[in-house]
Amino acid sequence: MNQLIYVIKPEDHTEERLKGILEKHREIKFVSLMGVDLGGNATDEKIPISLFLKDIDGFLKSGVQTDGSSVVLPGIATLNNAKVDIVPDLDVNWFIDYNYELMDENHRPCGTLRIPSFLVHNGQRVDSRSILYRALDNFEKNILQVLKNNPKILENIGIDKFEDIEKLNFTAATELEFWVKTPEDKEDEEKLSTSQTLKEQYWKRTQGTVRTALEESMLLLEKYGLGPEMGHKEVGGVNSTIGIDGKQKHVMEQLEIDWKYSTAVQAADNEILAREMIGDVFRSYGLEVTFAAKPIEGVAGSGEHTHMGISVTLKDGSIKNLFAPKNLSDDYMSIIGYGALMGILHNYEVISPFVTSTNDGFNRLKPGFEAPVCTVASLGHNVETPSRNRSILIGLIRDMENPLATRFELRAPNPLSNTYLVLASCYQGMIDGIIAFKDVTDPKVLYKEISKKSGEPGLYLERERQYRAEDNIFEDYTEEERNKLFGKPPATVWENVKGFTLYKDKTAMLLKGGVFSEELIKSFKLAIIKQWKEELLHRIIPAYIEIVRECKQLHEIETSSDLDVVRWKKICDIKYTIMKDSMDKKSLTTRIREALLNKDYDLASDLQLQLACVIKELKELYICYKRNIF
Repeated sequence: MNQLIYVIKPEDHTEERLKGILEKHREIKFVSLMGVDLGGNATDEKIPISLFLKDIDGFLKSGVQTDGSSVVLPGIATLNNAKVDIVPDLDVNWFIDYNYELMDENHRPCGTLRIPSFLVHNGQRVDSRSILYRALDNFEKNILQVLKNNPKILENIGIDKFEDIEKLNFTAATELEFWVKTPEDKEDEEKLSTSQTLKEQYWKRTQGTVRTALEESMLLLEKYGLGPEMGHKEVGGVNSTIGIDGKQKHVMEQLEIDWKYSTAVQAADNEILAREMIGDVFRSYGLEVTFAAKPIEGVAGSGEHTHMGISVTLKDGSIKNLFAPKNLSDDYMSIIGYGALMGILHNYEVISPFVTSTNDGFNRLKPGFEAPVCTVASLGHNVETPSRNRSILIGLIRDMENPLATRFELRAPNPLSNTYLVLASCYQGMIDGIIAFKDVTDPKVLYKEISKKSGEPGLYLERERQYRAEDNIFEDYTEEERNKLFGKPPATVWENVKGFTLYKDKTAMLLKGGVFSEELIKSFKLAIIKQWKEELLHRIIPAYIEIVRECKQLHEIETSSDLDVVRWKKICDIKYTIMKDSMDKKSLTTRIREALLNKDYDLASDLQLQLACVIKELKELYICYKRNIF
């Protein structure tokens, strides 16, 4: 009997080869076209393999037609113009997703061929994957022009002449941090915070079902060709217990799994696959999995550091990193590298909405817990000794023994960020910065530019801003200093999305080369504003109200102290502020609802931040109140 297959490579995406593979592997029962909308959601449908086999050629060319009003393309796929075609991408790996709970007549799991695809509306590709493809094409066209016209830049990276270049290589890598827990277990934030402070869980040995699920996940990713590199415990979590049946109970742990880099589009596809496979494995062991950025308040959230590198393959087969100088000990980066990094920093106000587009994402991006909230980079303390600053937005990763390892690490994304749009917007920023310095031949000029202090004029960077820091920006700067030097970071979805309007020249950068369009950016804005509003109204406010209602009087007259009475009075006052209306005063929750209804998003955003602070105060006060009760 044939072994299960997990991947169908691009060279096999022809009618003849596909027929041979599918006839040999009859456990593959369905086909699913995976288009990714602007919200980062991957479509999934079940098409019987028999229909696929009847017209493979037509299917590969035209895909399937569907009603696109239910995918996240607001203002594009509308109720009166909802036709969307899902068209297969023939240039990436296709995956077989097995349902191990459903066996066929030969006792083999039922498989679905998952085909990464494009979403086409009115003849235009409008999905996240297509945007990334266009960004890669635009970058390649422009960088080749820069290299062709500037021999000094070629010399800086160790290339003799432009004609030696065979092709351009875009590499990217992500990882997944996630929480697993026993279903229906309630988090004890105080215990979790204490465990985190003491670093009781970080890199600790995994045990029981968590170990089994972690190891099975990594073995499964290996079968799909992702090349898992490491799995370990993260900083969050508490020790589980063993029940009388000998099984683990009260599991609550934060884990991380890393895998090998790939090409840009393939790396983003791999991330979706990894998230689905890891989730399936842990759930099969009865554990809940969440890839949320900040599932538990007061405890470290889950990030997804995104690595980006660009190289060229020469006609002699050698590879040159465009970000690395010819001699690694001469400088931190090449001329191209400096321009690319400054392009991301300079344009980050319009890159940020693609990186962080949800309430959950902003719950993670708060000072502390190594959260990258400020638009600032780190190069290292000196050229000879690479270092990593975990408090900055984007860092330069170097290995003095390996020039191909030079790359950027963007630390702000989270496991649910739309990696396609994160990469696309970063590539647009990079090429903008590279073109801005295309006539500069001395890397020292660029080093001076990125290292400039606030108030010093820049050739490209803004006068009042500082863009490099090697210190711990949370411990060595006050909040006031951070805001002055690095710019005040957005704190809500609304503040973030306003960047498109406030920085129109930078938004225009996204449109260059037809990568994004005004229609796509408008659709993206509509999507994330709607999600922000709906979550605020129907998830966040109800969750806060539940917290308020759980704060009940615990002290009794005969055993209470004056401190109990005072604290309870303050708790009651806060509860009224949050959710109790009177004839002459409205509560915070009511004011937020009204502001959203009236589309006064500035007010709603301000009140959201105010409400979050008051809820935090309430929770902390109630903990102190409970401690004093017999």
